[in-house]
Amino acid sequence: FAQGLVWNTWGPIQNSARLAFGFSSWDIALLVFWGPIGFAPCFFFMWLMDKKGLRVTVLLTSSLMVLGAGLRCVPVSDLEIRKKLIHGGQLLNGLAGPTVMNAAPFLSTTWFSPDERATATAIASLLSYLGAAGAFLVGPLVVPSPNGSAHQLGSGSNTEHIKDRIEAVLYAEFGMVSLIFSAALAYFPSRPPFPPSVAAASQRLSYRRSFCRLLSNFRFLMIALAYAIPLGVFSGWSGVLDLILTPVHVSQVDAGWIGFWSIVGGCVVGIAMARFADFIRGMLKFILLLLLSGATLASTWFTLTCLNSVTHLPLTTATLYTSCILLGIFLNSSVPIFFELFVETVYPVPEGITCGVVTFLSNVFMGVLLFFLTFYHTELSWFNWCLPGSCLLSLLLILCFRESYDRLYLDVVVSV
Repeated sequence: FAQGLVWNTWGPIQNSARLAFGFSSWDIALLVFWGPIGFAPCFFFMWLMDKKGLRVTVLLTSSLMVLGAGLRCVPVSDLEIRKKLIHGGQLLNGLAGPTVMNAAPFLSTTWFSPDERATATAIASLLSYLGAAGAFLVGPLVVPSPNGSAHQLGSGSNTEHIKDRIEAVLYAEFGMVSLIFSAALAYFPSRPPFPPSVAAASQRLSYRRSFCRLLSNFRFLMIALAYAIPLGVFSGWSGVLDLILTPVHVSQVDAGWIGFWSIVGGCVVGIAMARFADFIRGMLKFILLLLLSGATLASTWFTLTCLNSVTHLPLTTATLYTSCILLGIFLNSSVPIFFELFVETVYPVPEGITCGVVTFLSNVFMGVLLFFLTFYHTELSWFNWCLPGSCLLSLLLILCFRESYDRLYLDVVVSV
């Protein structure tokens, strides 16, 4: 939760950050871009989780977050130095991303029984998205927006007030991250005294053999792309949602609420879908087909709404709210279902390695989009068209995918 909150600090308040710290559109996009850049050492964290367990990995991850959040709070009067410290802090927080995104299936397998695993995976994996949603809520509510007060933009007192409120948010996030690190340092065991299932106690493939198995498994590569492309596009899109909605005269506060409810709705529905998958096993592909069909329709609606001068669809706050929230619900709720399907497809490859590869691919797609965004930030209509295209491609890949449940077979049949 904290890593997602810190990562998405600047997108929802980008107008205020420009005024207070002199950020450009390139700076705002780069602050979001540090998230996918932080996935560069993803394979090291996979190895660390596989060899050293959860405790060592989580402690290293949370220490990076503490250091990153602390750098953003260093009180330097020179704005250029301050901006560099903020960028450095965002990079260190991005380095915590691999563990945050990849550890959920490993955590659920290690600690939970087969009829609880999907639910545990959903809660653990979606909390990062909920943290990003919290940034949409906290930022615009705490930090005043320069929108609607253009006559004061040259006022030094107004700028200082906005800057003070942003720094209050930074200090609060630093305190929260430090508290989490202290708690993990005090007590965070790697595993329970007794394994909760046969799969949790079974031997896994080595690090090298795992990569050979993943890269040679065509079915895994199909669903890896089905996950990475739409989720990578959506993550980059939501990170600069305020920037996208500004040309259609949506205020910073409204953009924050749209982002907040789209992610919260996805978290709620994702946990409900995962609980359904725990009760009725062997339905993961069917659930994904439903979710991706909804995501394709919702993203198409949003894109056509933004082109109201051509399509003549009503461009109102209600339509933007509805289409964005539905898109977030369908895509975010698919994350834990994808994770469970990955693990079932390539078992006995360790969960951390499996999910590490797919989240790395997702961040590659996200990084490529944000890279283009830094150069083409004046024209964002192409970014909106990437959404329905990626969702449709993912839907077609899932339609062609042949599902299997190797880990579930081991737990249900072998244990009996």
